[in-house]
Amino acid sequence: MKKVDVLLGLQWGDEGKGKIVDVLTPKYDVIARFQGGPNAGHTLEFEGIKHVLHTIPSGIFRKNAINVVGNGVVIDPIIFKREITALDKLNVNVSSTLKISKKAHLILPTHRLLDAASEAAKGNSKIGSTLKGIGPTYMDKTGRNGLRVGDFLTEKFKEKYTFLKEKHEQILKQFGAETVSTEVENEWFESLETLKRFELIDSEQYLNNKLKDGRSVLAEGAQGSLLDIDFGSYPFVTSSNTVCAGACTGLGVAPNRIGNVIGIFKAYCTRVGSGPFPTELFDEIGEDLCRIGHEYGSTTGRKRRCGWLDIPALNYAIMINGVTELNMLKTDVLDSFDTIKVCTQYKVNGELTDQMPFDLTETVEPVYIEMKGWKTDLTKFTNGDPLPQELQDYIAFIEEQTGVPISVVSVGPDREQTLFQNVSSITV
Repeated sequence: MKKVDVLLGLQWGDEGKGKIVDVLTPKYDVIARFQGGPNAGHTLEFEGIKHVLHTIPSGIFRKNAINVVGNGVVIDPIIFKREITALDKLNVNVSSTLKISKKAHLILPTHRLLDAASEAAKGNSKIGSTLKGIGPTYMDKTGRNGLRVGDFLTEKFKEKYTFLKEKHEQILKQFGAETVSTEVENEWFESLETLKRFELIDSEQYLNNKLKDGRSVLAEGAQGSLLDIDFGSYPFVTSSNTVCAGACTGLGVAPNRIGNVIGIFKAYCTRVGSGPFPTELFDEIGEDLCRIGHEYGSTTGRKRRCGWLDIPALNYAIMINGVTELNMLKTDVLDSFDTIKVCTQYKVNGELTDQMPFDLTETVEPVYIEMKGWKTDLTKFTNGDPLPQELQDYIAFIEEQTGVPISVVSVGPDREQTLFQNVSSITV
């Protein structure tokens, strides 16, 4: 029986997961999203096309792959319809290659209003939510009030919707916020019709049957490990389990069915929104990283905070995910730097540690080592080209610090700008 390989981010999101899923998809029969929702923004570039996916798995542009939206994902029908419309314009055959779990929860228009009202009420303590209604939807899921895709097929769907909407309206009154407009509500119901184009499945049965038939499956994570609801920089986190264990609950596959775990990280660090960020740079170098790396959120458009690579945080993410191989992205962003710093330890209350503390606060001071930059334009490199010695040293240092091989080095946004270093560890 085949195993599920898992691909996920090891930082605060925006690591470039979508690109790598797109690159690896020809090796897999099924690509499955297992958590999150339209707060994700997976950017793919190929053949002069730049496309951002929010709900749909990043294997959708590969003709022979089946793409599954798993039960752990939350779906906004309005955003989903827009995604499908954009794919239709590119003549992507989504109707036959995209399948949706009946157990995936639906984001209602009132969920988005609750998200905005809750965030506004926090004032200076705001989380930095994408305001897509993700958190309130997961709250209803765990509160056993949620509305699922499969409910759309039942006679009591409108009744369940009305019950949940009225519950939300009571809460919105407490916030002093307005309720949903008739126009938006009508758009939401009209967008639900788009779901009828697709096969609605019991995804846990579907995926396990595929594994029994010897088919290969890649589970695609969204956000990043340091945003995990349990293990991230709480409370500045997302509302789902972004770590490898989330693939089990978000798809219905057993822990012993997990195979390789591919961890994606940037050659430096970024973060969107509020929350602690030990290696954040507030100087010209931080601005240069943002400018060169085009560090603006693909979902929100917000400017990303930038800093040097953080080894303690990376090792923490590797540990909780059981990462078997690393993929380093946006390496080319560091092309012009004379020297590059890497955080190898923290100083917490005056004491050195290489462990992630319980609370990443301002008392956490990064301790850096400095390495020589490669001062080379990597964007023109292709597979087989010898890498600059300074970059080889950077790769070797990270591998030594983490104990995990780097199998891919990305040197640009296009799928062709992907340099394989050690493909033997990828088994499909």
